[in-house]
Amino acid sequence: MTSAALPQPPSRSALFVLFGVVFINLVGFGIVIPLLPFYGQTLDAPPWQVALMFSAYSLGQFVAEPFWGRLSDRIGRKPVLLITILANAVGYLALAFVPNIWLAIAVRLFTGLGAGNVSTAQGYVADVTPPELRAGRMGLIGAAFGLGFIFGPAIGGLLTRPDLGTLGYQLPIFTAAGLCLLAALGVAVLLKESRVRADPAAIRVPFLSGVNDAVANPVVSRVLLVTLIYMAGFSGMESTFGFWTEARYGWTAREVGLCFMAVGVVSVLCQGLLAGRLARRFGESRVLAVGCLIFGTGLAGQVVAARLLPDADWLVPIIMAAGAFGMAMTMPNISALISRSVDPDRQGAMLGLNMASSSVARIFGPMIAGAIFSHVGHDWPFIIGAALTVPAAVMAINAGRAYRKRQTPATSPGPLPRPRVQG
Repeated sequence: MTSAALPQPPSRSALFVLFGVVFINLVGFGIVIPLLPFYGQTLDAPPWQVALMFSAYSLGQFVAEPFWGRLSDRIGRKPVLLITILANAVGYLALAFVPNIWLAIAVRLFTGLGAGNVSTAQGYVADVTPPELRAGRMGLIGAAFGLGFIFGPAIGGLLTRPDLGTLGYQLPIFTAAGLCLLAALGVAVLLKESRVRADPAAIRVPFLSGVNDAVANPVVSRVLLVTLIYMAGFSGMESTFGFWTEARYGWTAREVGLCFMAVGVVSVLCQGLLAGRLARRFGESRVLAVGCLIFGTGLAGQVVAARLLPDADWLVPIIMAAGAFGMAMTMPNISALISRSVDPDRQGAMLGLNMASSSVARIFGPMIAGAIFSHVGHDWPFIIGAALTVPAAVMAINAGRAYRKRQTPATSPGPLPRPRVQG
């Protein structure tokens, strides 16, 4: 039997549930991110070990994303979604009770394995949506990412109670676990299966298939490098930001969480209102390059402001918001460049490789940044991250030039719809 979509699932309620699943994934991720550096301190962990917790989560996602996607083709979307959501709940509960940092790192790896279910959610959307409506409905999954990153850090920051010791950091983690159980209940009760079982031999594909095609494509290969370089700088900043603000301004998880919330708000607004318009006017590669440089300027600006105005911690969220504008210009235009540069039947594979490139950066970026923070200096992860945006911008411009060289009047594609982010 070949894989096929079932004809009867109610797409509106299904989209509601799937939006909630992805949203809760990112809320749980966002709840934990601001408190991880401080929670690690309760386990007597130095910054480089805390950075390993960030890398372990991304490693889990890197391994799991293609696995869960292929498995959902074989056994159906609903069981895979249930398995992964429950795995997230177990991972959060385990994190709340780990006795040492190494078990915390192992738990974050396990939680990352469960969080790699975005491709399964996207597959369900494709199953229940007519082709002419898929682009818009896939965009809802991207919107869930942005909203989850807004509410997650805010919830984590507000629920954290450092005065209660370890318990003060367990409360938001319990909340993340509870949200996962709520999402699992929604999937179990409201979501109908969208696929019949497939013949496993008919859908086996190599892990990270399409690498050779990506390397041979002068546009895609350059864009993947942009993702790798830019995301390494971003993830390094993200993993050390809590330590940096604590050292510079005496901030706690509450202030860090609210600051990340501001980043999420700016990012969602800019992606929804500006990214597409700017890309259509100036071109994806130019907007991508400028976005990288604006983000890098924000990183450098934090260091400069901290040294010139050491008591002006109110500048931190303002500079973060400016950097978030640059961040919002990157991923939508990366996806747009890739989709314009490959055949329709290869877009999924190339976009999947872009997610893999992002995961690789999130694996090694925090580890390197943690070591630099501990042994070189507190400001250096920001300085190096800012420097990395320069070659990323140059690579983006080169990708645009390569794209224009490949165009001919006969094959030039029409204008793109507004770029959308899918995580």
